[in-house]
Amino acid sequence: MKEISGGIKPENGTVCALGLFDGVHRGHRLVINTAVSLAKELGAQSAVFTFKTNTVTSKGHDGRLEMILSDEEKRRHFGDLGVELLYSPSFEELKDMSAEAFVRDILVGVLGCRAVVCGDDFRFGKGAEGDCSSLELYGRIYGIEVIVCDKLSYKGEEVSSTMIRECIRTGKIEKANEMLGYIFSLKLEVEHGRELGRTWNFPTMNQTIPRGQIMPKFGVYATRVTVGGEEKFGVTNIGVKPTLKAHDAPLAETFILDFEGDLYGQKIEIMLDKFIRPEKGFDSIDELRAQIAKDTDKVRRFYGVDER
Repeated sequence: MKEISGGIKPENGTVCALGLFDGVHRGHRLVINTAVSLAKELGAQSAVFTFKTNTVTSKGHDGRLEMILSDEEKRRHFGDLGVELLYSPSFEELKDMSAEAFVRDILVGVLGCRAVVCGDDFRFGKGAEGDCSSLELYGRIYGIEVIVCDKLSYKGEEVSSTMIRECIRTGKIEKANEMLGYIFSLKLEVEHGRELGRTWNFPTMNQTIPRGQIMPKFGVYATRVTVGGEEKFGVTNIGVKPTLKAHDAPLAETFILDFEGDLYGQKIEIMLDKFIRPEKGFDSIDELRAQIAKDTDKVRRFYGVDER
């Protein structure tokens, strides 16, 4: 996938999926897959127009857009779906552009759109003045076919980034994964910790969860981790270590089953499969160690992994 920044328009024109695509969930994938398929039919290039997620402040919890995916991960998903071109400016660059100017200058002028695909709640232009009806109107004026996809339902519920965020915040990670169409993950750098786990035979991988990332419910999760190209299973605690009172910023602390090695400084992805229990404080270190052993046993049973 190639990122473009303006200048020379794609030679054969594009079919462009329009949206923030902040989770690239099942509903977003319907829009993108429709654009990719139509581009093949027309002999055009498939494209995505989206904003850089961390520049958008008009949506989300407490006025902030909490990221389900980093922009790096969004790009990876777009590429996996067969998108050939990506145009992803910051929200600030275009926020004062009128709806018609967006169609004329961006969709036609930059992307050379022959057709566009969007969801039925797509808004664009200054103050979100444009909707699907106005997009269709400007499409007729500027010669762009407009395809609007209905909202997608999954098991009787509307798939939306808002619902997915709520599921992640409340520990309903399996439901979030079903709506996403992939496993929610955190890809973060491994940091040095206090290394107390090593003295308990539970050495852990510590990763600080950055501000702006959607925060999973504090607690213990069954997770999968890819290390050196091999998938491993893990017990991940997300929270602030209330027993040890050792950390203010939320951490993902993972004990990787049947693994020994140094991962410091590496960016490792942890995939959250199941919520095991909420985070809680313990009266003693011995109680904490005993609980970690129980959590590890539950995770082994969940994945069907015997102790080596």
